[in-house]
Amino acid sequence: PKGSEEDKTQTWPLIVFLHGAGERGDDLNVLKKHGPPKLVEQGKDLGAIVASPQAPAGSIWNPHTVKALTEELASTLRVDRDRIYLTGLSMGGYGTWETAIEYPDLYAALVPICGGTGVRWLVAERIKHLPDWSFHGQKDTVVEPAQSEKIHAALKKAGSDARLTLYPDAAHDSWTPAYNDPGLWEWLFSQRRAAR
Repeated sequence: PKGSEEDKTQTWPLIVFLHGAGERGDDLNVLKKHGPPKLVEQGKDLGAIVASPQAPAGSIWNPHTVKALTEELASTLRVDRDRIYLTGLSMGGYGTWETAIEYPDLYAALVPICGGTGVRWLVAERIKHLPDWSFHGQKDTVVEPAQSEKIHAALKKAGSDARLTLYPDAAHDSWTPAYNDPGLWEWLFSQRRAAR
C-alpha cells in the first residue's frame, strides 16, 4: 500500500484473492485480468496488502493450502491479523467458501463471487458469525445463481447478517461490477475479526 515504506510499524489489512479456473497455470500475468490484481495493475491503491496466489493447471483451490499461505503472509508481512479478508471469483468463489468452512476463525470477512458450496451449505452454522457479502449474476449459466442463493439462505436461517447482491443483467462476470463498487471496499475494510 502507499505509505507502507514510510512507517515500518504500521500494519495493513490483507486481502487474499482466489482466481477462477481460467487463470490457472504458471503465468502470473493472467492474474491481472480480474479482481483486486486488475485494480492494483490499473494503479488503484486499496490500502491493503493484496495476495494473488495462482493454482496450477488442472487443480482447484485447496483450503488447507490457502490457510497455510494466509498464515505465512500474516507472519512475514506487516499484516493486521484482525483484518484478513478472503475473496474469490467462480472457482475462487468456491475456494473462498470452502476455506472459510474449514477455518471459520481465520478471516475477518468473505467476498465470494459467483461461487457456491455444493452440499456444504448444510454446515452454514460453522460460519454464521463470519461477515460475508456474496455477488452473482442472475443470467449466469456457468455457475447457477442458486449456488449463492442456497448458502445465503442457509446462513440467514442460522442467524447470519450475510449479504447477497444479484445483478439482474449480469451473466458469469459479476465480479467486475462487484469489485468496482466502492461500497464493497468500504464494507470490507470496516470488518474486524476482534469486533465479533
